Parts: sequence; structure tokens; C-alpha cells
Amino acid sequence: VQLVESGGGLVEAGGSLRLSCAASGSTDRILAMGWYRQAPGKQREWVATISTGGTVTKYSDSVKGRFTVSRDKAKNTMYLQVHSLKPEDKAVYYCTADENTGWGPNQHWGQGTQVTVSS
Repeated sequence: VQLVESGGGLVEAGGSLRLSCAASGSTDRILAMGWYRQAPGKQREWVATISTGGTVTKYSDSVKGRFTVSRDKAKNTMYLQVHSLKPEDKAVYYCTADENTGWGPNQHWGQGTQVTVSS
């Protein structure tokens, strides 16, 4: 499974972006998917998760109510719609996908996309 993020950029505080994560390879084996982010000088933190079928989503408290995760299985793409961006949302955003290998899930990571928020 290969993952490629896109959609990052520079946005003013209060603005919105839509991040995309395109999957390729053994996409039929993908289970849950998620988003993480890493701000400069900080540890990587979990942002959101979406279930295999896309019906269950979970969010960190810091983004709940402002970010929405979704996936289009026909396009093998996951999205993160981000609203009301704050300067503290500035980070590299990474997507993940859990691959069902038959002997346990194997987590894959994308290369990341930069989100910068100007105040």
C-alpha cells in the first residue's frame, strides 16, 4: 500500500483546507485509515481515524468540531476537511492506512503535506 497526501498550503487563521490521501497498491486490503500531524519541535500526534466502512470516525479533542474525516472507497482516497484553522494547527499532516496482511494489520504512512496557518 502506498499513500500520497496533497492539499496542504498556506492559509489565514480561520480559513479552510481539504487534505487528500490517495492510496494505491493493495487497496482492497486497507482497513481503518487515519490522520496524524507533527508540529515543529513537537511529537507526532493523532488527529482522526475513520473505520474500514467509513461509518465510524473519531477525533482528537483539539480538532473535534473543526475537522471532518471521510473516505471514498471507489476512489481509494481519504479526506480531511479542516475548518476554522488556528495557528497551532500548523504542522505536517500524515495519513495512515492499516493493511490486513492476514497475520495482523500493517500500518502504512504517507510522506506528509505541510499546512501553514498565518495569524
